Amino acid sequence: MTNLPLPRSRRDLLRNASTGFGLMALSALLGSPAAGATPGARTNLRPRARHVIFCYMSGGVSHLDTFDPKPKLRELHGRPMPVKVERTQFNNNGNIFGSPFDFAPGGKSGLPVSDLFPHLRQHCADDLAVVRSMTSPVNEHAQGNLFFHTGFPFIGHPSAGAWTCYGLGSENANLPGYVVLKSGEAGTPHGGVGQWSSGFLPAQHQASVFKIDASDPVPNIRPREQDVTQRARLDFIRAIDRQFAAATRADDAIEAAIRNHETAYRMQSAVPELCDLRGETEATKRLYGFEARNPMTRAYARQALLARRLVERGVRFIELTCLPQKPGGDQAPNPWDQHGGLESGHRNMSEQVDQPIAGLLVDLKQRGLLNETLVIWAGEFGRTPFSQGSNGRDHNPFAFSIWLAGGGTKGGTIYGETDEFGYHVVDRKTSVFDLWATTLHLLGVDHEKLTYRYAGRDVRLTDVHGEVWQDLIA
Repeated sequence: MTNLPLPRSRRDLLRNASTGFGLMALSALLGSPAAGATPGARTNLRPRARHVIFCYMSGGVSHLDTFDPKPKLRELHGRPMPVKVERTQFNNNGNIFGSPFDFAPGGKSGLPVSDLFPHLRQHCADDLAVVRSMTSPVNEHAQGNLFFHTGFPFIGHPSAGAWTCYGLGSENANLPGYVVLKSGEAGTPHGGVGQWSSGFLPAQHQASVFKIDASDPVPNIRPREQDVTQRARLDFIRAIDRQFAAATRADDAIEAAIRNHETAYRMQSAVPELCDLRGETEATKRLYGFEARNPMTRAYARQALLARRLVERGVRFIELTCLPQKPGGDQAPNPWDQHGGLESGHRNMSEQVDQPIAGLLVDLKQRGLLNETLVIWAGEFGRTPFSQGSNGRDHNPFAFSIWLAGGGTKGGTIYGETDEFGYHVVDRKTSVFDLWATTLHLLGVDHEKLTYRYAGRDVRLTDVHGEVWQDLIA
């Protein structure tokens, strides 16, 4: 025994053990609840949620026309703003612009929701926890999208989905822990794929993008050789990788590569089965909007239904992406961005997402999955109470609205308040750091303890910020 070399680190111990990384891989395959999880990330918090579905409304939805009614704007429509107008993105701003949409109370809670979302108002108002006091330090789309996803307005940092998978691991060895769903005409929001990146975290935590209406949702997902040949090839590559890791001590990068190769191999059967909707009833498809006249509604409905199926299969974090405003439109990386034609633009976008998202919430609830699934609806900032041009709105980072549903949140509630113009927050000002702190809290993770050593410091999703929205927790 005295002749055995003493391990100098945890990595040396794993390398010298009889099974090493193979045992870790086996634990993941067997569904160990800690597979891939970060030591110390879980605390004595009681997890309220196990999954997150993120419905991202790229472009900056107008809170004044959706979930934050301001009668004062209609009263003073066309008059100059009585308060200082601050420079945001553009400077051709006009007078006060009253909302062209009516609001009405929904559910037993009486939560006010605009006519843009009749399905959500009728079926889901009592499930929504609306945050009206969101703010952002940036007012440009690319920076706004990156900031909302990662907490930093530039590329290189992990997204919230990657952090979630890093902290909690995976519940399904056959599918990635973080999936982004896109439809055929959907463009990547400004900021690029970096907003779905694993950044400096291990690469297995980055998002896998599924183009759900393509012949192959994931490129090259269908095997082109016999399984025995492919398996032999992967085993050979894995052996070479481990030899390289032993020689260079590059364990983390090599382990991530091995995990990705093995996950991709198992996805060959899991992804086609996931996307095969023949087992879904016609009633379920109608609920989501598969029979809607608008093809954009039908496409988003497919995303929403696949999100539910991914939750059922244990995927940790799922993000849905919006399509162009109308069929045949351009790639529309910011489809909610109406600097002009706000009424028609917002109508087109709400028609696309209202029924599918309402159907998703209803379906999750009927199946007993909403209480363990946190659904988040948000864009990167809001819109101004005054017009841009004659019928649009400029970016407004000083106040905007998002909502949460399920996953241990208190439905039918409102958090925060804006002034009578909806221009600035006047009560319980909050930010994306608080959103992700609350999300991790509901998942049973202390956001201050979920860290990764990078560039000489312990970095976290919430940076040095973040307060949990305790008032929104049921």
